[in-house]
Amino acid sequence: MGEIKILISAIDNPKHKLMVELMYSAGLRLSELVHLKPEHIEIEKNFGWVRQGKGNKDRLFMIAKCLKQKLKDYIGINCQTQNSWVFSGRKGRNISQRSMQEIVKKAAERAGISKNVHCHTLRHSFATHLIENGYDVLAVQHLLGHADPETTMVYVHTASPKMINVESPYDKIIDDMDAIV
Repeated sequence: MGEIKILISAIDNPKHKLMVELMYSAGLRLSELVHLKPEHIEIEKNFGWVRQGKGNKDRLFMIAKCLKQKLKDYIGINCQTQNSWVFSGRKGRNISQRSMQEIVKKAAERAGISKNVHCHTLRHSFATHLIENGYDVLAVQHLLGHADPETTMVYVHTASPKMINVESPYDKIIDDMDAIV
């Protein structure tokens, strides 16, 4: 989680920072972020909708409480017209995926992160951090919009070893039996 903080801290442009924060905090795919419209976001309810995402499906995404006001203010100032994009680029179009890729690449360079960091790394980190924080695979699967739990299981394998600190119930039974004897 430390590298995510460092990466985000390396971004000076408020719009760019908000895009990266939202991508990570909601586990959004790059295409989902750049196609967000204000009407897809229900700030007061702390969630938004990916409309016609991968597999042509709609799915819910969460909005981090710490981003709620920032996102509300940003949309209030920057999304004045009907059918606008949350993050617009040139000529009223949505920001390009290529621009977003460059934002993340430059942030990683400024942050001194030597790993190869991409937009999808934010989504991957989101899922891994949820698993490390004790959320079950089913919950993470739904947040990522995966149809198959096997797709989500990848994140269990990349989570840190602290997950292995779970004690087998058999150890408890044996400890209880030893205490009786």
